[in-house]
Amino acid sequence: MTAPDPGLQRWRLILGEQAEACTGAPQGDALARDAALEWLYGRDPERAKRDVRAGSGPSRLTTFDWLDDIHRLFPKETIERLERDAVERFEILEVVTDPAVLERVEPNATLLRAVLRTKHLMNPQVLALARRIVAAVVEELTRRLAKDVRRSFTGVRSRRPSSFRRAADLDFHGTIRANLVHYQPDQRRLYIERPRFTSRTRRHIDQWQLVLVVDQSGSMAGSVIHSAITAACLWGLPGLRTHLVAFDTAVVDLTAEVSDPVELLMKVQLGGGTDIAKAVGYAASVVVDPRRAIVAVITDFYENGDEDRLVATVRELVQQGTRVLGLAALDEEANPDYDRTLAQRLADAGAHVGAMTPGQLATFVAERMG
Repeated sequence: MTAPDPGLQRWRLILGEQAEACTGAPQGDALARDAALEWLYGRDPERAKRDVRAGSGPSRLTTFDWLDDIHRLFPKETIERLERDAVERFEILEVVTDPAVLERVEPNATLLRAVLRTKHLMNPQVLALARRIVAAVVEELTRRLAKDVRRSFTGVRSRRPSSFRRAADLDFHGTIRANLVHYQPDQRRLYIERPRFTSRTRRHIDQWQLVLVVDQSGSMAGSVIHSAITAACLWGLPGLRTHLVAFDTAVVDLTAEVSDPVELLMKVQLGGGTDIAKAVGYAASVVVDPRRAIVAVITDFYENGDEDRLVATVRELVQQGTRVLGLAALDEEANPDYDRTLAQRLADAGAHVGAMTPGQLATFVAERMG
């Protein structure tokens, strides 16, 4: 019997059952992979519109069996994609509410978001298992984000030249100017013979205040996670007092929980409406020294409260000397979906509006304190 061509087997997995006349039927592990993919993507309602036939007969796989199969059959990157699609695209909540499944899955950011969205459905036994996912992902994110925070607060670039060559301190514009003489127009290349670097100086830090105001509506789950961990990384830094405030239609001051981001995230209630005006009004009330304060409002700007009051409060904060940030996302991807009309109104009132990674926020805070 001739062994199946691996290349054709891969095409069969991509194109589905209708391609078997050209690729041949899947065999062995390829057949198991096809069954695992069909179990998940066979749920896609768009397949019927494209006249794609589902596999023959109902699947006998349970969620636990499916997870066991994909961990055996696919590489890590594919497993993470399949688990993400199961939770976010097809809302297979057993992935985060079934004790047997929770014991099997590998903690990752997608599952953490799913846990935060569904923990109200969990009994105490399942909640205890879900905490394992929260703790593992928080530990990993904290380890990564803490490096960015430490780097931001160890020193700022000065304009003084430095003989110490460090990629992060490369003076890009100075290097270009110093080496223009080596530009080769026929090759359209600039040869660098004398790279220039700037020095870093340790800063004297006066007391500053950072108020993170976080929208906990369902679409902001990633930003809530990164806000909690960023606040924990900033907590206790000399010269910086950090507050964390969460809001939907109510406002909750979580500053007392900042040092334990796992416990904090387990208390967050995702979903509901948004009253950004009320939350920013509360943030304004806790500002001690306006000229040494940063208020970072992390939201998608879809306001259910009083937009005019929100704009007026932001304008008052800016006029008294407070730096106001309006962040449509605070996560590693910083790809926001937000109400651009309200965001523009806040920008016109003096707020800095955009999206940031946690490292960029730490750098912004550090540079204002320097």
